[in-house]
Amino acid sequence: MFWLRLRSGIVLLIVAIATVLIGGNVLLVTALIVSLIGMYELNKIVKVEKEWPGLISYIACFVYYFMLYLSLEHYLIIFFIFYLMVLMLPFVMKFPEYNMEQIITPFFALFYVGIMLSYIYKARMLSDGALVVWLIFIGAWGSDTCAYCIGMLFGKHKLSPKISPKKSVEGSIGGIIGAALIGLIYAIMFKAKIMDFKYPLIGFACIGAASSVISQFGDFAASGIKRKYDIKDFGDLIPGHGGILDRFDSIMFTAPVVYFLAKIF
Repeated sequence: MFWLRLRSGIVLLIVAIATVLIGGNVLLVTALIVSLIGMYELNKIVKVEKEWPGLISYIACFVYYFMLYLSLEHYLIIFFIFYLMVLMLPFVMKFPEYNMEQIITPFFALFYVGIMLSYIYKARMLSDGALVVWLIFIGAWGSDTCAYCIGMLFGKHKLSPKISPKKSVEGSIGGIIGAALIGLIYAIMFKAKIMDFKYPLIGFACIGAASSVISQFGDFAASGIKRKYDIKDFGDLIPGHGGILDRFDSIMFTAPVVYFLAKIF
């Protein structure tokens, strides 16, 4: 299992690095595909992944990314209202075939997966996006690694035993400090290339720490969903890791935080 996880993890890392480095439309399309798979996994929980509510959510996700491509974000409120209205059609037309959970979940899936992941692309498109975007992965995967190591060495106090019994307070704090330090080191390495940050060292360290906090919350949120519906993994697409949501649960929460904090700093 370890070697299986390692091999698939390396492949996933290579794909992530390549698409983020290339950026532009390649990253946009990649984020769309990943979002659609993640939404499928979430819709599968309530058994609408191949039903009309699920299909409507996939079309909505495609439309949302097409709006990003055309820079039509000022029309998003209209789009969301229209999406909700269309999503209610199968509920009314096929009543009582679908319950409200089967309608709400696809609506939630667009926000939870599609929109949140799109901020990887949006962060990459910032003026310093080629460097800023990596803070998303530092805050998520870097924090997770630091939290795991510190938790294994010093973890004694459970952080949320009902949701994730193996995670500790010490590990959580270690993840936050670790992400802040990695962000600081990262800023020191590329300080000369970060043009839009007045205080890049403080900014990157703060973004690393803040994204670590929110990434841990994202991890707990996904774990809570799995425990609520009594499932081990969201899918089996990535050997040894589960589905897209199992691997990107913290990334989805971290991406918007890094994007907005980068604009503030």
